[in-house]
Amino acid sequence: MGVSSATGSRYAAFGGYSTADEREEVPLLVYFSSISGNTARFVEKIQAKLGARAVRIPLHSTDADLVVDEPFVLVTPTYGGGQGRGEEKGAVPRQVIRFLNDEQNRSLIRGVISAGNTNFGEHFCIAGEIISRKCHVPHLYRLELFGTPEDVDRVSEGLERWWKLQ
Repeated sequence: MGVSSATGSRYAAFGGYSTADEREEVPLLVYFSSISGNTARFVEKIQAKLGARAVRIPLHSTDADLVVDEPFVLVTPTYGGGQGRGEEKGAVPRQVIRFLNDEQNRSLIRGVISAGNTNFGEHFCIAGEIISRKCHVPHLYRLELFGTPEDVDRVSEGLERWWKLQ
């Protein structure tokens, strides 16, 4: 499977970046979901619709680290709406930070999809913006909580088109 243990437009980047190497398969989805399971429910819907493979970033620091060995799209929630010291503090889950601090994992990220709560206002899905900026990848889509059926359709169709252009 390629893994081992150790506020603007909601779908801005699905226009894609073209390269000569077209792919037929859909991307590996690497996701983090807290105990609430909102992100997990969204990813499960994408898997059912698209046939995508997915692997979850461990919830607990005592679990084995996740290391991937193929390109992936990250799906992450946003925490706290950027509340705290500085608008970005605490927005990206610490488990996602730990995962991306592994150089191999960070080198294989190709895009990010973020979930959030529109009550966060201008900080809606800011975790995706932070990851996009720091990892130099497109922020592909923003969705509220676990997404609507329209979000599932847009992300499934967009991922399939966009991944073929990678």
